[in-house]
Amino acid sequence: DRPILIDRFLENAIEVDVDALCDGQDVVIGGIMEHIEEAGVHSGDSSCVLPPQTIPTNTLETIEEYTVRLARALNVVGLMNVQYAIHRGKVYVIEVNPRASRTVPYVSKATGVPLAKIAVNLMMGRKLADLGFRGGVLKAHEICVKSPVFPFNKFSGVDPLLGPEMRSTGEVMGIGSSFGEAFAKAQLSAGQMLPASGSVFISVNSRQIAEGIELARKFADFGFRIQATRGTAASLRAAGLECRTVMKVNEGRPNVLDLIADRKVDLIVNTPAGPYAFDDEKKIRGAAILNGIPSMTTLNAARAAVNGIAARHAERAQVRALQDLHLPKPSLFA
Repeated sequence: DRPILIDRFLENAIEVDVDALCDGQDVVIGGIMEHIEEAGVHSGDSSCVLPPQTIPTNTLETIEEYTVRLARALNVVGLMNVQYAIHRGKVYVIEVNPRASRTVPYVSKATGVPLAKIAVNLMMGRKLADLGFRGGVLKAHEICVKSPVFPFNKFSGVDPLLGPEMRSTGEVMGIGSSFGEAFAKAQLSAGQMLPASGSVFISVNSRQIAEGIELARKFADFGFRIQATRGTAASLRAAGLECRTVMKVNEGRPNVLDLIADRKVDLIVNTPAGPYAFDDEKKIRGAAILNGIPSMTTLNAARAAVNGIAARHAERAQVRALQDLHLPKPSLFA
């Protein structure tokens, strides 16, 4: 007798944002943005990269097709934003918004195309063909990473764990010839300088231990000293990695909070382990904010940090103006 709503969470899905222009019939996709944090983190709080780095070509073609079909079906005139989730190769539509999104300035800077200005022209009756556009996907001329800016350091005791509620208060953008360079620049602009050396503290939940070992091995390859809580440390040693065991907050002193306060940790990877460890994890993440230590609460963000550190080791970042990036004006389309 009554409607029933059934929700199903897509575990380990990749989220994608798409900004597009439509004149009611023709569609131009401004950018397909791959989120770095997995689906479940609010899109405004997730870093993203343009162009996508890990999404297969056939999946990108599906996303492009869905976007065109949605824009035409909704008779959009102007800007449209679509959020997708990719799970086991299948593309799901999360939501469609026939309006401008917060990512429009980011996509405009990445492509050199003023999306909002074009959208206004479309809403006033002009067509994409009149403005020199013939459909397709606009091309980002470098790898561009958007990262959120959080106000956590303004509020004592706040937990920076990310989730479905938006908590960021701004955004920054990094541009580079590699994903690592762009991510490192974005993190620097957001107030988190990724270390090139030092000590990394790793504490991951039991379901992610294999990925945690892979991450730790990459940090060790860059010369980082590895520190971990008892369970994670045992797994790392079993995998042949040197690791110092650090006590949890409730196990005695000196513990991980003491290491953070003494600045003996340069980077923290701490993923949620469930309700029993929640208080301990919250204290670790809060102490990291208080002491200005970069803290990654998802494995995807930690992998991106590894790429950023690799870029710091391999190359010297170049500083360029956006005006120089888009001159001379290249082809608009990929």
